[in-house]
Amino acid sequence: MRISVSDYTVGAAVAGDLVNTSPTVRSTMGEALPDPEALAGFLADRDLRLDALAERPPTEDDLREVHLFRREVRGVLETATEEHAVAGGTVLAMRAGLSPILQREPDGRWQWYVPTARGASLADELAALVGIGLLGVVRALGHERFRPCDAPGCRGVFVDTSRPGRRRYCGDLCGNRLNVANHRARRRLGSVAP
Repeated sequence: MRISVSDYTVGAAVAGDLVNTSPTVRSTMGEALPDPEALAGFLADRDLRLDALAERPPTEDDLREVHLFRREVRGVLETATEEHAVAGGTVLAMRAGLSPILQREPDGRWQWYVPTARGASLADELAALVGIGLLGVVRALGHERFRPCDAPGCRGVFVDTSRPGRRRYCGDLCGNRLNVANHRARRRLGSVAP
């Protein structure tokens, strides 16, 4: 796998999405990655072409490793300082990431990539992708872009890579629920008024 250094938002998005599949976040819905098929679907939905999947679909061992890795990612997203975030992102990137390489793109421009080690596990390739993504966010946007969800009762976390940096929710579901609740509250207040 080649991880684009300039397209760090991919790894950052995977970080938040993966953490939010946990039953810790999804307490009423349970585990979003209960089996290897669900993991394969998660990866396919994000168009991730990991070398570890080139020869076989995810296994139970891959799933177990990804569940453990998910906890590591949450730990990095919840770090208190930029230094801790950088240290955590570096550890993740080093799990399978090799020295950066400079390659020419089809349009003639040079682009930085981080290749992953041959034979790296699925979880280690994900770690390298996520680590590079999180390091890119700290460098380009700042550590304050690692955030908890603002929805009441939600334990989700995310990385805000939006240009304005005003994202408040871990996903559309939380934002929609809060908007619906606020709309209903306004209607109740409006119907009570004389």
